[in-house]
Amino acid sequence: MSDNYTNILITGGCGFIGSNFIRHLFFKYPEYRIVNLDALTYAGNKENLIDVQEKVAKEPGGDRYTFILGNVCDKDLLDKIFQEYRFKYVVHFAAETHVDRSIFNVSDFIETNINGTRNLIETIRKYPGTQLVHISTDEVYGDVPIGFSNEETLLNPSNPYAASKAGAEMLVKSYMRTFATPAIIVRGSNNYGPYQYPEKLIPLAVSNIIEGKLIPIHGNGQQIRSWLHVLDFCAAIDLIIHQGTIFETYNVAGEEKSVLEILELIAKSLQVELAKHRNHIGGRPGGDMRYAVDSSKLEKQLSWQRNYVLEESIDDVVAWYLNNKSWWQKVKQTKEYANLYERQSKAQWN
Repeated sequence: MSDNYTNILITGGCGFIGSNFIRHLFFKYPEYRIVNLDALTYAGNKENLIDVQEKVAKEPGGDRYTFILGNVCDKDLLDKIFQEYRFKYVVHFAAETHVDRSIFNVSDFIETNINGTRNLIETIRKYPGTQLVHISTDEVYGDVPIGFSNEETLLNPSNPYAASKAGAEMLVKSYMRTFATPAIIVRGSNNYGPYQYPEKLIPLAVSNIIEGKLIPIHGNGQQIRSWLHVLDFCAAIDLIIHQGTIFETYNVAGEEKSVLEILELIAKSLQVELAKHRNHIGGRPGGDMRYAVDSSKLEKQLSWQRNYVLEESIDDVVAWYLNNKSWWQKVKQTKEYANLYERQSKAQWN
């Protein structure tokens, strides 16, 4: 396909971060044709991009955004898509991402996160001129009791999810070195914002409080995470695509807050007492007490900075879930969600 568009493939574009990134690209870069490849597994939702679909339907040609139902584990499909579009960029979000699920069933994580990445980067190798931006996580560093992890810190994953993402990274790095495949690795932090699947802490807490349910909290709730607004992460990925250095890795840090501190902010926003909604359950096997990354490389080299302050932006995020109850209610009514929540809320790990 040859025209004046720049073709970009987003894998996992119907998920939380992927859909927010597609929206960011679509409204900022009218010269881009976005192809969204998503298998629509439990966390993928085409409704996340209704505004994009409606906008593109009104445009001449109507082909600036295309959704393809498919899996990165399907090598033949990948080859067919690459033959048709000849992508300049591939941003690889597609992954199994929930730590609890990786404890229940590691096979899906190995298949999607490692084998899927292998299929994708092998396809990219066949089509010169395509650059990969591989989205990873700060969890690959493992527990960080003191200080901060930088891009040179050795990986030390503590749970099957983190291990599968570290394995995918190692595969990408091996292709960089062995085949000079142009790629960049991005290690994000705990993202928050609209359209997040309600198994994650913030949408789970908001929706459970609204429904009059308790919030399951692993252990004592003092676990510290680096919280990053999804739109700040999208802006970082945008910078890295267009200005980042090939073969490099970039950390993207958020603000350090404990689980209980996050829940206190949510309770304050909803004007409820957190004590009435807390349900401390058993700690997660392989659970890390603190993740903390240093993103000074990104800040100095590409002048990235966060625009969203957690304590100021949490009200808007809570309001989004209040105003979009039908979105998360449909998710929470599915058998997929109910089965996980039954085990997750009772810390049933076996």
